[in-house]
Amino acid sequence: MIGSIARGLTIAAAAVGGTFAVSKTTTHTSDLSAVLPRAEVDAKLSPTKGKETAVFAGGCFWGIDAVFKHVKGVMEVTSGYAGGTPVNPSYEEVSTGTTGHAEAVRVVYDPSQVTYAQLLQVFFASHDPTELNRQGPDVGSQYRSAVFYVNDQQKQLAAAYIKQLTNAKTFRKPIVTEVSKLSNYSLAEAYHQNYLALHPYQPYIVINDAPKLTHLKRILPALYSEAAAK
Repeated sequence: MIGSIARGLTIAAAAVGGTFAVSKTTTHTSDLSAVLPRAEVDAKLSPTKGKETAVFAGGCFWGIDAVFKHVKGVMEVTSGYAGGTPVNPSYEEVSTGTTGHAEAVRVVYDPSQVTYAQLLQVFFASHDPTELNRQGPDVGSQYRSAVFYVNDQQKQLAAAYIKQLTNAKTFRKPIVTEVSKLSNYSLAEAYHQNYLALHPYQPYIVINDAPKLTHLKRILPALYSEAAAK
């Protein structure tokens, strides 16, 4: 698809420290108009500061990375590859769609400031969980919607929120988000990190990812932070 080709050309330019202007980019209508409720099942905010980790996959990691960087209580977000084999794959290997990996983000957050269920709310508001093995213009299992839990509590909270959204018919189509135990996570290449902030005018970013930040600020203002995490 033209959208995927445009992203590939953008990546090639970024990898060598350059820029690339693309005049046409394909867009794909997705179900991002839904207003998401707060989770009915949630843990209380921790009474003390700390660090906990969550891993989510929702299509191209550039946009999801930027979204979570602007969530209150989030301390750090990195783009990488979750699930699949081998360990420490390259972007080129993952892009074949045969390794089992998903483009994902690792979110380090302070549980005294934001709960895991609130992060789930942000996640489901920031991509279309009804699209199977694709997201917007990007097609392949590496762009699937997935929650990679690191403990049983995260697994239970994810399952409960998906059930809540399903029962409420929040989305027009069934949710296809995978909920799996995190088997491995490896950092993506340096040129993928903090991509939206470093390349705000790239056509792919302008069309597909920047609107996610606007959407987050509009529908979840209490969770939105103007200052970005690192």
